[in-house]
Amino acid sequence: MEEKELVLQSIKGNEEAFGFLVNKYKNKVFNMAYGMTRNRETADDIAQEVFIKAYRALPKFRFKSQFGTWLYQITANHIRDHLRKQGKMQQFSLDNMQELPSSDKNHTDFIEKNQIEKKRREIVHTAIKSLSAKHRIILVLRDIQGYSYDDIAKILKISPGTVDSRLFRARRSLRKKISPYLNQLGGNHAMP
Repeated sequence: MEEKELVLQSIKGNEEAFGFLVNKYKNKVFNMAYGMTRNRETADDIAQEVFIKAYRALPKFRFKSQFGTWLYQITANHIRDHLRKQGKMQQFSLDNMQELPSSDKNHTDFIEKNQIEKKRREIVHTAIKSLSAKHRIILVLRDIQGYSYDDIAKILKISPGTVDSRLFRARRSLRKKISPYLNQLGGNHAMP
């Protein structure tokens, strides 16, 4: 069955048809929530809430956009609401981060490289969490989820030019936050 037909059947109350839509989009919705919260349980809860919200809102869906775009708009709004309620939209400081543990001479280079790479990822994820919600969601959608500028514009209901400028500012802010920490780690400074 084509997606449009699945949506039409879902609007009529066909739960099996909606189940197909859930299966098609559940990973992307979860990944979007996880990218914003960095917590699997929270992301799972958000994904479930998004699908419940979408099911209830289906009668309002008018096929002016793709179902996926409409669903991602619901997801983005729900994540923003969740973060606002949790008080996590505020800026976080990286100053409280612990220093890298001193390397033990007995560890192999492989283990040390893995520890440094893990620390880099932690630094980047902490820095992403410290960004404003509008910058965080742009980074997650573009750099983690891989959406095009046009798709992001539709999801967030902003112009592609606004996507471009927010993404530029978000990346600049992220770079500014993480560069002192990555410089401490030395070596390759590519962001994971």
